[in-house]
Amino acid sequence: MSDQYKSRSEKRRQEQMKQNKKKKQTTKKKVPVKKIFLTLLVLALIVAVGVGGLFAYYISKSPELDPEKLSVPASSKVYDKDNELFADIGEEQRVKVSYNDLPPVLVDAVLATEDVRFFDHFGIDVRRIGAAVLANITDGFGSQGGSTITQQVIKGAFLYPDKTLERKVQEQWLAIQLDLSYSKETILEMYLNRIYYGSAGYGVATAAQNYFGITDLDDLSLAQAALLAGLPQRPSAYDPTVNPDLAKERMETVLDLMVRHNKITEEEANEARAVQIEDMLNVSTASRTRHTDFLDQVQRELAEKYDIDLYNDGVEVYTTMDRNAQSYVEYLLSDDSPVAYSDDKLQSGLSVVETNTGAIRALGGGRNREAGGFNMAIQAKRQPGSAIKPIFSYGPAIEYLNYSTYEQMPDNGPYEVSGSSPINNVGQYRGQISLRTALEHSSNVVATYLFDQIGASQVREFAEKLNLTIPDGGLNVRDSIGGSKFEASTLEMAAAYAAFGNGGLYTEPYSIVAIEFPDGRRIEAEPETTVAMSDATAYMVTDMMKSVVRSGTGTRANVSGVPVAGKTGTTNNNVDKWFVGLSTNYSIGVWTGYSDSSTEPVKGNDNHNSQLLFKYAMTELSKNTDVSDFSRPDSVVSVQVERGSNPAQLPSDFTPSDQIVTELFKRGTEPKAVSDAYEELNPVSNLRAQYDEATNSINVTWEHNQSDDMPIEFEVTYQSDGGQSQVINTSANALTIEAVQPETMYTINVTAFHSENATLTSETKTIEIMTPREQEEEPEVPEEELPEDIPEDNQPNGNNGNNGNSNGNGNGNNDDTPDDNVSNDDDEPDDEPDDDDASEDAA
Repeated sequence: MSDQYKSRSEKRRQEQMKQNKKKKQTTKKKVPVKKIFLTLLVLALIVAVGVGGLFAYYISKSPELDPEKLSVPASSKVYDKDNELFADIGEEQRVKVSYNDLPPVLVDAVLATEDVRFFDHFGIDVRRIGAAVLANITDGFGSQGGSTITQQVIKGAFLYPDKTLERKVQEQWLAIQLDLSYSKETILEMYLNRIYYGSAGYGVATAAQNYFGITDLDDLSLAQAALLAGLPQRPSAYDPTVNPDLAKERMETVLDLMVRHNKITEEEANEARAVQIEDMLNVSTASRTRHTDFLDQVQRELAEKYDIDLYNDGVEVYTTMDRNAQSYVEYLLSDDSPVAYSDDKLQSGLSVVETNTGAIRALGGGRNREAGGFNMAIQAKRQPGSAIKPIFSYGPAIEYLNYSTYEQMPDNGPYEVSGSSPINNVGQYRGQISLRTALEHSSNVVATYLFDQIGASQVREFAEKLNLTIPDGGLNVRDSIGGSKFEASTLEMAAAYAAFGNGGLYTEPYSIVAIEFPDGRRIEAEPETTVAMSDATAYMVTDMMKSVVRSGTGTRANVSGVPVAGKTGTTNNNVDKWFVGLSTNYSIGVWTGYSDSSTEPVKGNDNHNSQLLFKYAMTELSKNTDVSDFSRPDSVVSVQVERGSNPAQLPSDFTPSDQIVTELFKRGTEPKAVSDAYEELNPVSNLRAQYDEATNSINVTWEHNQSDDMPIEFEVTYQSDGGQSQVINTSANALTIEAVQPETMYTINVTAFHSENATLTSETKTIEIMTPREQEEEPEVPEEELPEDIPEDNQPNGNNGNNGNSNGNGNGNNDDTPDDNVSNDDDEPDDEPDDDDASEDAA
């Protein structure tokens, strides 16, 4: 093949490659629209068929419209811890009305708030559904509902509360069926007769009677109608007898909606806004379900955790309530209570939580509380006073600083606070005291000192692990004594204290064990338990709080035969009085104060009502039950410490027993050093006593050697022939006893002691000395009368008859008599009896 041919062939091949490349590029640019359209259509049909099939399946499972269920709301049943029924919500008294009894102002308020196109749609509102779908796409499924009044009637009558696609499809299908089967007027009548309005009021007629004392709905004012229309969304929160401020806000929202939808004018709305909630109320006594105080908590948990309306959803609820405990708590807050109240307006709230599980056993919502009234156990949040100290000061000090219960604290005077007035103790200042003593006597100075030592951030961390809500802006040093912005309910405080008795484990208090729905579905509650603190911290704080009840500020709460721990609390001017305490079985929080005023003080004997309520409740709950003491964990050691040592030191063999205290330490932090404050002093040596005839005195001398430079003094006691003892203190090593009696036995004791610590003494040394008898003068004999034949050996020499003791100094000068003829303990034979006890008695 020629080169020219090869060249032409190569050119053609390259040209062909360019054309192929161009074709490919042209092909990529062309869009097969028809093919894509057909593909999307097929996919849409598949989705439509799939969705339609799914919806058809859901619809096939829908319940039948039952006229009886439409007219009679489903009953919610509530059981106690023993599965015994104690409340049947469906049996509440209701006042029913017909549509013709409904005034236009009430109808307009309800429709403007709940379903403004009610008379125009066919059971479901397509525009409202579209908005709800958009919200669910952006915020997640179930974030917003598009329910009409018709759908709400269906939901309450036939379906269990659950934000699922199946329930929503069934709700909409049944709403269409209901709209086809009944008139709009009848459906609205069903709705207004069945919904719950709070304060044990079912249906709008019952609510009007309970809140306003109105039996004829035509008498409702615009403000009252707006208030009623706003209640069903959150009946407990908007209850005007409980939260008038929130009720006012909700009423104004309804008025705004009525203006927007042209139901009223702006002038009419302004006139209604000017009406005060208190002025429109005329509250009547509502029929009351038993144990409503406890039911309030059940209702709250159902709504917050499970999105269930106890009063409308027809569920069966199994709870933690101890019927006997609940009845007794209600008795304590009644007029028959053994706790005397001097003022009918004075209130108390009380919560009982099981220490190890967090189960709520009883709630006392207030004295002689009416149905629907403010629940003082769970809704009232007040400053806790000193009851917060174990949480804001003592617990964190042990947890984060590894303090012992002996840790020495400064309680010397007011605690200076930057930018604020000093913090003082209510009682006395005690100087250097232990952590235990500071809590026992509720020292404000020590609590604030600890808060600053720990730091606000760590205090907050400790409190939040106990599920306490810290106010905006955090904590400040005055929160450590419970007198700033922090507030809590009795239930929150009882649950927090329970963690101290449960080895540091916190369980959120709960009232619901299980829920059963009308379709048979059952939910088991699973309370969460978390580690809030170490078991060492929990036990040590609890043990200190036992001292509070045993001998501190909380002695009135002491329960005979039951190991209890707790803490009192008082806010400024006695506005709030607390006692929170626990046993190994129960933790109980009690508050006493006034509900209407945050500044009215508790007066007189009422100051102790919280302690007494705790005492009575704990005594009753502990009857016929063995209550064990709190068990010390291995992480804590009990150590004997010498009182006053700082840092802590072990007692020596010479530490007096009354100077030894037993305190708790985290294992590994206990003291090792032994105190030398009570080290034994050496006794005196070479103790001597010598009579001086010239001065008629006894000279006492001794020697003393000590291993260190201790400031030493000596106590010398002496007595004659068992007479009264005389005491002389001296820093010298010698002493003279003057004007002694003749022929008398003197007993002399010498004891060395520490001049700065008089309790530190030595062994006492003793010596005895007999003074000579008084000498008689001999009559003078004239020299001439003396016989001349007296032998020389019989001439007098001045010593005859004195036995070597003529000078009366007890040691004589006869060569046959030892020079040291005196008593000296150092030289006594070993078999002499020990007279230490006698010497000590003499000293």
